Amino acid sequence: MTVGIRAIALGALTAALITGCGGLNVTAPSAPQSQSDSALTPDLEVFYNQELQWRDCGDADCTTFEVPLDYQDPKGDRVELAMTKVRARGESIGSLFVNPGGPGGSAFEYAKAADYIVSDQIRESFDVVGVDPRGVGQSETIRCFTDEQIDAQMAADGSPDSKLEESRLILDAGFIGAACKDKNNPLIAHMSTVEVAKDMDIARALVGDPVMNLLGKSYGTAIGTIYIALFPDRVGRMVLDGVLPTYLNQLELTQAQAQEFEVLLRYFVSDCLEQSDCPLTGSVDQGGQQIQQFLSGLDSQPLMGDNERELTQSLATFAIVSYLYFPEYDFPDLRSGLTAAMNQDDPNPLLKLLDQRISRGPDGRYTDNSTDAFYAVSCLDYPVTQDIDEVRDFANQLAISSPTFGESFGWGALACKDWPYTPPQRVDMVANTSTPIMLVGAENDPATPLQWAEEVATKLGNAELVVWKGGYNHTAYLEGSECVTDRVDAYLLEGTISPGTTTTCD
Repeated sequence: MTVGIRAIALGALTAALITGCGGLNVTAPSAPQSQSDSALTPDLEVFYNQELQWRDCGDADCTTFEVPLDYQDPKGDRVELAMTKVRARGESIGSLFVNPGGPGGSAFEYAKAADYIVSDQIRESFDVVGVDPRGVGQSETIRCFTDEQIDAQMAADGSPDSKLEESRLILDAGFIGAACKDKNNPLIAHMSTVEVAKDMDIARALVGDPVMNLLGKSYGTAIGTIYIALFPDRVGRMVLDGVLPTYLNQLELTQAQAQEFEVLLRYFVSDCLEQSDCPLTGSVDQGGQQIQQFLSGLDSQPLMGDNERELTQSLATFAIVSYLYFPEYDFPDLRSGLTAAMNQDDPNPLLKLLDQRISRGPDGRYTDNSTDAFYAVSCLDYPVTQDIDEVRDFANQLAISSPTFGESFGWGALACKDWPYTPPQRVDMVANTSTPIMLVGAENDPATPLQWAEEVATKLGNAELVVWKGGYNHTAYLEGSECVTDRVDAYLLEGTISPGTTTTCD
């Protein structure tokens, strides 16, 4: 995937049986498996029958459990995963699993922020559960890069102007896969979302839920749609917000993102020009050109910041992209950072903003392994089979259609070319599951364009699409539209849904 997705960056003892469009039926099963779990092979049954040892971990309960490293060899090595549960404030009607996206985001930490990620009504009735995916966060992790190597990769020139620069870019891209392979960690070869979805089904059974209720955002929606394909009879109430398709290839994803981020940049420029602290002047077109000129200037003359850290063209581009996701919160910070860099030659505010989004501490150390996990998952899920000439042509095309971000987005695909691990067989999307699900999207979401949610709604058939009209955020639930929030809550709590329809919210 592209820099766009990279920038995103976060059990019940009583079971809830959720069926169709009707009300919530609460049952207490005699064992922590659904009826379909009884058909498991003996090699997998041992994982579904683990006994969890919960411990208090500060306003939440935490535990660990094991899953197969390789589902094709369940008797082989195992992986330990971390899970946290924030109990319902009232009488629990079951678990709501959550995932904030990434790939590489911590669902463990996301669930612990339950008071902020779901409404009061959901907190009252659901235990909010987060499982850090394999290789991520509190679960058994992977590392491919040192902190210095991540810094170098992110600062490297992503838009070559000469054959020499192009050769360097190709070498930099090839380093990513080679660095992962050099670690000789078998888990890196088993980071696909197919395997993550299988892990989630084990987690579902272990907390005692006969069906999977899920609030997945961004990459978390890919976990959801693959889960639906693998376990259609275990689907509960799923809200997939900011839909990421699993059936497109990486270049198709990148093209759509590059176009939408260009739209969002124009929205930022338009908003900026109305503010007194905006570093841009003139029309929207002129303001956009000023940002492009600023980035182009950094290509030949980076700005020197604290500790001899340079603001390169790539880092500045990454910072701008990272602060287009949530206009209400991001735009003021981005204006301030650009003003310092463009008008005062001070790159430090923009670099600090970027560091906040990529988990880089003030000491230059990365506080999590989200970068490593991002590549490990993305390159298994979306392998790049195109050759160098095809990627070059693609980047040149995007440079025309998306002049600010297109070229660097296009060349970014090289990171997953010749990935040293074999991707799993793709899982086809399953239409018309017995339980309808809800898809949610903002009209102008740059990282997961609304067209993707519309396509997935059509492919699933048995889904309602809720659209935040005029929304410019990445994801929509609890992001400013009461209509969206109320619609999602009604579905999760009461099963109220109209499959095959689109609901438009202001």
